[in-house]
Amino acid sequence: MIRHMKTGRPGKEVATQDAMVRQTVEGILDDITRRGDAALCEYSEKFDNWNPPSFRLTDEEIQSCYKEVSDRVKDDIGFAQTQIRNFAVHQRAALRDVEVETLPGVVLGHKNIPVNSVGCYVPGGRYPMVASAHMSVVTAKVAGVERIIATAPPNRGKPHPAIVVAMDMGGADEIYCLGGVQAVGAMAIGTESIAPVDMLVGPGNAYVAEAKRQLFGRVGIDLFAGPTETLVIADESVDAELCAADLLGQAEHGPSSPAIFLTTSEKLAETTMVEVERQLKILPTGDIAGQAWYDYGQVIVCDTDAEMVQVADDIASEHVQVMTRNPDYFLQNMTNYGALFLGAETNVSYGDKVIGTNHTLPTKKAARYTGGLWVGKFLKTCTYQKISREASLQVGEYCSRLCELEGFMGHKEQADIRLRRYAGETD
Repeated sequence: MIRHMKTGRPGKEVATQDAMVRQTVEGILDDITRRGDAALCEYSEKFDNWNPPSFRLTDEEIQSCYKEVSDRVKDDIGFAQTQIRNFAVHQRAALRDVEVETLPGVVLGHKNIPVNSVGCYVPGGRYPMVASAHMSVVTAKVAGVERIIATAPPNRGKPHPAIVVAMDMGGADEIYCLGGVQAVGAMAIGTESIAPVDMLVGPGNAYVAEAKRQLFGRVGIDLFAGPTETLVIADESVDAELCAADLLGQAEHGPSSPAIFLTTSEKLAETTMVEVERQLKILPTGDIAGQAWYDYGQVIVCDTDAEMVQVADDIASEHVQVMTRNPDYFLQNMTNYGALFLGAETNVSYGDKVIGTNHTLPTKKAARYTGGLWVGKFLKTCTYQKISREASLQVGEYCSRLCELEGFMGHKEQADIRLRRYAGETD
């Protein structure tokens, strides 16, 4: 039996907020389309108090950021990017081009072709998310994208030096200090000073996520991303302190970030809720994490692991941390999740920052139909065909009849003209 010991805000309130975001974003994107750079300057001044002569950083400005960053930070960035690059290289190696003769004289194949240009958005409002530069820029580089541009909002009145260093170390070809909807819109739509890209990637707040949604079709995107989500699955093999820390560690992303606790132990559920209250009093980001927990946090108790799998698949959370006696049971049986973190030894923070898997993941139940950002997202799998004249005669007969069946007489003639021409040649 499934029992909810704590629930979050009703969905109707969330839907009302989403509608307001949609309207705001639509107006900004329309303005950028009409007025280009002039609109960028106005919105950047309005939202970030930032209006430099150029949003693109020069080589000198990039190098000055290196001077502001300690050797330890540069080493840490390098370590994280090495892990992410290594895993992406293995993923790329798993994607092979195909060419096969399916019938005598019929050769079919596909090629994995990188998109030509990508815009990588790195959030920097509440937190300067240096790791997002690794996840997007490094992965696009491994995929073979020719032009990679990256942008992040100003931080305390200037480009955030660590973010800029991470973008540059990752291989970005152009780096901009520009944030929010105006940054995403500029990359997708293009302005006098920013050439448009073919694809947008990277996380962001609700406004950035909505901008990507509205721009999808005009450009490709990695996925539709909402507020960070975490689901902690646990049994009595772990303690409440660990469970609470892992819930709040993701709730601090923002006041609308759902953190859900799923367990087979009612006692652990109760002690974890008490422990959450204790940790919120000492956590430096407790104000944000607390609002998220009170408004969106849930605690659900099930009778069995199988029942927890059922509930977890219905939630389809972005992050799923499994701390049970047999975490591999969930790896073998769950189907809807952005990323799994198996065992008490790992945690979502490792995946967010350094371990090597990508932290741009599906939210709002999108894990039912897509995975997260990875090297394959930057590749187009494009098919081709080659056929001999003898094979064209064989295939053409079938094609002609099937086209007539559907009433496509122009299609039929494409086959028939070859049947007429090649029949005499092969006699």
